[in-house]
Amino acid sequence: MFRQFGKVFVFSRPAFKNLLRHPWILGGFGSVALLGMVTASAIVSHTDSVPEPVRTVTVLEQLVLPAVVPVDSGVGEFVREERIQRSDTLSSLLSRLGVKDPKALAFISYAPEAGVIARQLRPGKTVTAKTGADGRLASLHFPINGKDSMLVVERKGDKFTASERETPLSTRIHVNSGEIVSSLFGATDEAGIPDVIATQLAEIFGSDIDFYRDLRKGDKFSVVFETLTHNGQYFRSGRILAAEFINSHKIYQAYWFQTEDGKEGYYSGEGKNLRKTFLKSPLEFSRVTSGFSNARLHPVLQVMRGHRGVDYGAPVGTLVRAVADGVVEFSGWQGGYGNLIVLRHQGSYSTAYGHMNGFAPEIRKGARVNQGDTIGFVGQTGLASGPHLHYEFRVNGEQIDPMAIALPDPVPLDDAQLARFKAAIPPLLSYLDLARQAWMLASIE
Repeated sequence: MFRQFGKVFVFSRPAFKNLLRHPWILGGFGSVALLGMVTASAIVSHTDSVPEPVRTVTVLEQLVLPAVVPVDSGVGEFVREERIQRSDTLSSLLSRLGVKDPKALAFISYAPEAGVIARQLRPGKTVTAKTGADGRLASLHFPINGKDSMLVVERKGDKFTASERETPLSTRIHVNSGEIVSSLFGATDEAGIPDVIATQLAEIFGSDIDFYRDLRKGDKFSVVFETLTHNGQYFRSGRILAAEFINSHKIYQAYWFQTEDGKEGYYSGEGKNLRKTFLKSPLEFSRVTSGFSNARLHPVLQVMRGHRGVDYGAPVGTLVRAVADGVVEFSGWQGGYGNLIVLRHQGSYSTAYGHMNGFAPEIRKGARVNQGDTIGFVGQTGLASGPHLHYEFRVNGEQIDPMAIALPDPVPLDDAQLARFKAAIPPLLSYLDLARQAWMLASIE
């Protein structure tokens, strides 16, 4: 059980464990010092001889302490990182970053070259600030939306400069799940999923699910998505790689796939293209305030007349998106429509967007747009009793109820691409399974 070397006993780990089971053995050897992870312990044996008294000597030595150098508040620097919160303003964000610098606040608030910061205070974004001990800003690093770069604000004497710099990023894969209680964004917030991923989720399934009218309490979703990090800190969200949405007990799945010619898209587990030719709605989240009708009381003119489109109620400034690829046929003012955009699509199809507050900068006659592009903003121009978008779907120039028409399907994958897709999705399916399991465990807890 143990080996004796002179007057010291050295125990192996198993032998020491056996001793602990028999305290009477320990009593025969005196005291044992138990050190958490020590694999051997030493015990001094008892002797009959009286030990000689230990002589003690007091030694006094003059120690020379290093010179104390006072910290110059203009030299000492502190680095802080903060994630932007929903209620943040520039002032509150800088305060949490330890910045006490009115000149810096004024520069970031009003200088055109730093204006991107005020426009992009998106929740979840990590901002880094370097300050002096007195709170004066030395530098601030702010991630720019949609780019792999940062806006860097730096102090140069009593002045500030702002410049955009490329940022080396690393990619991580996240899996997450949630359950609808009241809304999609409420559920993704609860699950800690960034808003940009929630928006992608709505876009991916937007042709099959109306995220305002079709959602039900108890609907579930799982999502696999990328996040881009810089020095281990969250920089921005990437794309969704796989997703599953259970709406009214019907299961929808989507997998990201890139074809050999470089075209990206989302496909069902069977390889069906989820990018429908036309989106269900020109707004991401809204409500139908007036449907397609041959006769209704006009809210402004107070006369019975046909309503040859669908009205979506939304606040002024809400983004309006193109429901399909197309070319701008008209953009400008047109009578009761107010500010109007007409897009011409493939074949005999066209769409119209009325009462808009304004147009996106690149919108002009002849400009090409892609499905999902922002073309303008909800307004109340023309004969409108409140802020909303008037949307029309036209076939050969005639308005048709978009809720009733059967729309053409997208071009499917050919046999070779379908084989590549089938070979690519098993890892993504495994991630989705992991997300489901995480949700089940969270539900049990």
